Amino acid sequence: MFGSWVAYIPSVKTSLGMNDAQLGLALFGMPLGLLIMNPFAASTIARFGLARTTTWATVLLMCTFAVPVWMPDRWWLMAALALNGMVVALLNVAMNTCATNIERSENVYIMSTCHGMWSLGGMVGSGTAAFLIAAGVNPRYHLAALAVLISVLALGWLRPVLKTISEQNTVLSANSREGADPATKKFTLPSRDLLLMIFIGLTVSMCEGVAFDWGGVYLRDVLSAPEQVAALGFTCFSFTMMAMRFTGDVLIPRFGERTLLYFTALCSAFALLVIIVAPVPITGIVGFLLLGMGVALGSPILFNAAARLPGMAPGAGLGTYATFSFIGFLAGPPVIGWIGEYFGLAAGFALVLLLTLAATGAVYRVNL
Repeated sequence: MFGSWVAYIPSVKTSLGMNDAQLGLALFGMPLGLLIMNPFAASTIARFGLARTTTWATVLLMCTFAVPVWMPDRWWLMAALALNGMVVALLNVAMNTCATNIERSENVYIMSTCHGMWSLGGMVGSGTAAFLIAAGVNPRYHLAALAVLISVLALGWLRPVLKTISEQNTVLSANSREGADPATKKFTLPSRDLLLMIFIGLTVSMCEGVAFDWGGVYLRDVLSAPEQVAALGFTCFSFTMMAMRFTGDVLIPRFGERTLLYFTALCSAFALLVIIVAPVPITGIVGFLLLGMGVALGSPILFNAAARLPGMAPGAGLGTYATFSFIGFLAGPPVIGWIGEYFGLAAGFALVLLLTLAATGAVYRVNL
């Protein structure tokens, strides 16, 4: 659903007559909803149970992803995306808690694969949307049909499976995902190392935002790609992100966290440069391929590193990191949009490129 929505952002921009700044503000709705809901996700899971919350959050997410393409103006679009972001926040905590409980109860490692499946879904969704755009299918009908299909599968197939997952440590896991163990819910001021991690994480989030929110618009409006071709930018980004995440549990111990964070920063910066100087759509798509490869392992490495910072209570470092690094996800869409409106989207991407290069200095100085 997310991959399909991303593919339709350029057509929504056109149908609502928005400029880059207006689109950036509307897209701000989703991270705003995430920020509003995050503090309540763990308590919601504790009240309604893990299986029930995950199932119904899945159904609600399908509905809220189908709504934005029906909105009559940019303010309604922003409101619809804010509602969507709230459900995304709830499901994100719930499904990660499911994965954590399975790992603990069955003594297996599945988290990296689960995150890789998210990238696979993004690739399949945007690729399917590209095909349907070329076939002239109305986005409203596509998203509505997909929402119904997945909701039926969630209720008929997913719910019985989720009921078999242990509820033990659910509240602890949910709070840990939000960065606040029950015993250590107080906010912690960032240490020097945590500040460096936050800066690196902010640049990773902004690079992801380039692909999520602006990739299709850039390929269509700047590189003059047809909409079905523009949708392939996110497809290719998701493909390389998926491949890297599926192999992340092998690569991280083999090459080390610092080396791979250098790779994250330098590969992402090079990818952005390719996108900025791209003369034709195919070159831009290659840039998004490289960008997915670059950002894939940044978040997993940084979340783990923040969680084990010395001298900090369990969960406190992770929570503080997640709170501050989330600024990149919040600020990215509107900042790029405002810069794009006055100086061109390439200038907005160039700002993210410079910040990403600066992150290499933070990688050098941080203690991992």
